[in-house]
Amino acid sequence: MKPYVLVAEDESAVSELLLYNLKREDYDVAIAADGEEALMMIDERIPDLLLLDWMLPKVSGIEICRRVRATGVNPNLPIIMLTARGEESDRIRGLDTGADDYVTKPFSTTELMARVRAVLRRIRPGLKEDRITVGDIEIDRVAHRVSRNNEDIHLGPTEFRLLDYFMQHPGRVFSREQLLDTVWGSDVYVEARTVDVHVGRLRKALRQSGGEDPIRTVRSAGYALRAD
Repeated sequence: MKPYVLVAEDESAVSELLLYNLKREDYDVAIAADGEEALMMIDERIPDLLLLDWMLPKVSGIEICRRVRATGVNPNLPIIMLTARGEESDRIRGLDTGADDYVTKPFSTTELMARVRAVLRRIRPGLKEDRITVGDIEIDRVAHRVSRNNEDIHLGPTEFRLLDYFMQHPGRVFSREQLLDTVWGSDVYVEARTVDVHVGRLRKALRQSGGEDPIRTVRSAGYALRAD
């Protein structure tokens, strides 16, 4: 059965982005636009994971988190708090109220999906394997391993995230700016040339035993993983 994720978020653009990415990860997803609706939906069906905006109308996310933990109906319900409140005191308050993780807006969807998988694995160790295979390259997100032609490839964390994103969209060309937003996050300032450096490292690692370069450079456009 697919893990059921409830997204409590009142910004339609954010909820649509989360809906799209969670469904692409093969989760069963529902959206609540305010705190009262979220509490009602939790009563009707307890989710496997709750993505909870702090600043919800009617009932705040922090109050929902407090009520969920106080009822004891599902003490292990994983909660990831989403908020624009990035102060340390706010993060501490969110975690002390019972959130399992705390993500500040704007966020990288790639990083958030990784956090969702990590929280679910802690609560449900038997969660299905999370692997992607494109051509002769395989990435195992659970074990954080990469192999090519059954030979292990050792990647740094940034190169791993780059490859993960490329493998989710084989054949699609991404500009440096798109890769910066999705892999590094829009809240981090990194020069566009940094993308070239990490793509170069990724290429070198993937070709350590020879073979064709799996990453294609498209002049004036960006980079793509060869679909074959």
